[in-house]
Amino acid sequence: MSNICSLCNTELTSMDKLLGENKLSDGGVLCNKCLDKISYINQEVLYNLNQFNIDDIQRIIQNKNTEQNPPAVIQENLPMAMEEEPQDISKEVYKIRKQKIKAELEKLNASLSVFTKGEIKELPYLISEDEKIVGITDAQFVNTLAAGILVATSKRMISVSKAMFGDAKINDYPNETIRSVSFVTDPRSPVIKLHLDERVVEFECFMDKEDAEKFYGIISPIYNNPVQQSQPEASPVNTNMDTAVSAARSLEILEQLEKLGKLREGGILTDTEFTEQKRKLLEQLK
Repeated sequence: MSNICSLCNTELTSMDKLLGENKLSDGGVLCNKCLDKISYINQEVLYNLNQFNIDDIQRIIQNKNTEQNPPAVIQENLPMAMEEEPQDISKEVYKIRKQKIKAELEKLNASLSVFTKGEIKELPYLISEDEKIVGITDAQFVNTLAAGILVATSKRMISVSKAMFGDAKINDYPNETIRSVSFVTDPRSPVIKLHLDERVVEFECFMDKEDAEKFYGIISPIYNNPVQQSQPEASPVNTNMDTAVSAARSLEILEQLEKLGKLREGGILTDTEFTEQKRKLLEQLK
């Protein structure tokens, strides 16, 4: 298998091969950027890439400004069920979701080990087109040997783990069930904890300690902001307790501000991201 994109002649990156190479019918491959470019011109390339060779691809580019009478090769390969409602998740839907996930992982500069390819291939079955990935890292349940990933989306957290032989194990944690998250520092294998309503779920991150810290920096502001709820008027008996809770919360916010500063110094957060998260934390002290 060639390690060079047949169109732009650049070397394929690990992200280009994360969900499998973009193979052409003549044995060539495309990088993700070239595939996205061609798919924008004609989605049939995305649906049936392995029916096109590099000459077909170049012909599509040459005729991209032609709005009438598209090339015959495209017409001949149009899928018969394009107009029909997809059944559950069809091959076409899977391919569309796979490309979306590839683009999101590239944007996140995801640092995933080669052992997570099986888990990554499960994601198009789990994450719909309207659900955005905001963070991802290598992580598996503590005291287990199976490789795994922990994914944060706009709606939930998902853990996917897969032993060398056997089906993938999927665990879904909707946002409303996560009370908070915490991070246990360790020089070899830090642990990310999800504090749920009735239990705590722990994930070990022994592949990349720095990437685990980066991932925690993404999810902490999402799940560690307290939910503002209307409270009954406090009685004199509870006044001292409320004061103690308020002081503890202020200390926690100051600690989070210190962590944000370290994340910015380490280049994990940009100045804009740091300023926004700092503003949110300071608003909680008012």
